[in-house]
Amino acid sequence: MKWIKILAPFLLILLAGAAIGIYDMSRYPDTVDALHGDAHIVTIEPGEGFGATSRELQDIGLIQSPLKFKLYARLSGLHRQIKAGEYQFYGSMTPRQILNTLVEGKVLLYRVTIPEGYTLRQIAQTVAQAGFGDAETFYQLATDPAVVQDQQLEEQSLEGYLFPDTYYFPKGFSQRKIIAAMTQRFRESISDTWRTRADALGLTLHQVVTLASIIEKETGDPAERPLISSVFHNRLKKGMRLETDPTVIYGIKDFDGNLTRKHLRTPTPYNTYVIKGLPPGPIASPGHAALEAALYPAETDYLFFVSRKDRTHQFSTNLEDHQKAVRKYQLRRKRKSS
Repeated sequence: MKWIKILAPFLLILLAGAAIGIYDMSRYPDTVDALHGDAHIVTIEPGEGFGATSRELQDIGLIQSPLKFKLYARLSGLHRQIKAGEYQFYGSMTPRQILNTLVEGKVLLYRVTIPEGYTLRQIAQTVAQAGFGDAETFYQLATDPAVVQDQQLEEQSLEGYLFPDTYYFPKGFSQRKIIAAMTQRFRESISDTWRTRADALGLTLHQVVTLASIIEKETGDPAERPLISSVFHNRLKKGMRLETDPTVIYGIKDFDGNLTRKHLRTPTPYNTYVIKGLPPGPIASPGHAALEAALYPAETDYLFFVSRKDRTHQFSTNLEDHQKAVRKYQLRRKRKSS
């Protein structure tokens, strides 16, 4: 019995220690373990072991005890389920939140915003500036017939089909996947009702996108989109040339910002002062409102419009009134500035 009396205190200490350890581990997952509240970016490489991940988290001060973190992960059965990628953690996060982030693959995402009316070249530059590869490589992919065909389109280029929106991509996301995401967003924007409407107008989807891209480039005041659309629809019905500057500019290689009379007279596939009807394809990526305006123009007799230089336009039904508007809003301003 003596040995029981001798061992009893040690057993009590062990039991107490075990109880404290169990209590501590029960609280650990939901107790902030960071040394400071700073934000940290951590990259988990493919095939990286959980031990290495735990040490990396300790090195940046996100957890203080890799042993506790590994034990918690093993007891949860999640230590083999973490996903590779780039993550952003904060010192205010608990071990449970950190582990869940790794298991759910909530990787750090980078924002890429494509404004309405951007050309393919501009989109390529935007994607590159966001850290997703080279602009020229992106442009070459978006004009590769094989890549276009992969996106279930029969055009020669994806000009007009990379939908303007805000996207979020993880680091290392391939340009092909970015293109796929943007064209998928385009497809989602075209409803069956719109397709039926295009058929009723006698327009293919490609023609709708082309017309919408011109409307997008001509519009300063969003409220005028249906009015501008009506002008182009009316001119097309009458067999008149569209005579729209943005199409001419699109067809000029290395345009320097100065549109001249010579440019307006020089034939190109996109010079709508020379060709009849729509140009062969879109000149930019139209947004939802421009696509809708192309399909649902306002009911007007307008055939002309001229910029008032305040983002709005003066619309006219005949050439005489249009020439008066040009003298009022364009020629007079030129004289004042000369």
